[in-house]
Amino acid sequence: MHYVKHLSKDDKLKKLIKSHGTFTLNKQKHLYLYLCYSIMSQQLSTKVAKVIKQRFLALYDGEPTPQQIIDTPFEKLRGIGLSNAKVSYVQNVARFEIEKGMDHKKLSKMNDEEVIEYLTEIKGVGRWTVEMLMMFALCREDLFAIDDLGLQQAVINLYDLKHRKKKIMNAKILKIAEQWSPYRTYACLYLWRWKDNPPPVSSKKK
Repeated sequence: MHYVKHLSKDDKLKKLIKSHGTFTLNKQKHLYLYLCYSIMSQQLSTKVAKVIKQRFLALYDGEPTPQQIIDTPFEKLRGIGLSNAKVSYVQNVARFEIEKGMDHKKLSKMNDEEVIEYLTEIKGVGRWTVEMLMMFALCREDLFAIDDLGLQQAVINLYDLKHRKKKIMNAKILKIAEQWSPYRTYACLYLWRWKDNPPPVSSKKK
């Protein structure tokens, strides 16, 4: 894999790569659906989010068009387990797709910050959600989601950073992440995997 050699220059990441193997990013076809699923799964366990996604798809016998989502009665979407806010946000995404569009061709002309600015116009879609879309649906290889608590904790623990003021800590985390460019997305994947399933051998230097 093209990123392994570069990330392996970092001794701590090298150990994670050995433990967890390699990752592949796969582009998602319908970006509006990716955003809808992201909204639906917020603050839910993976298991519950999966059930709600299945119920959602069952409403349409497969993947719905944006118009079908907008035409679905509010109560019907509430009935699959979505809150009032989430129903509104999901329909906001569908409306945005029809009115402005968010296909691969359109977003490929924008840099990361432009994509974030463009898609956070949708009420209910925040910066973190767009960063996840860029990583896992657009397959952009050089993203580091600094606001992700799991990533912050992983870097703090793995690199044994001492707790300071949030601003100083974030600057320190970003400085470490800079050395992983242009493959920061893959570094994030290793950090998440390590945090969820830390290797039995300590990754700290002896």
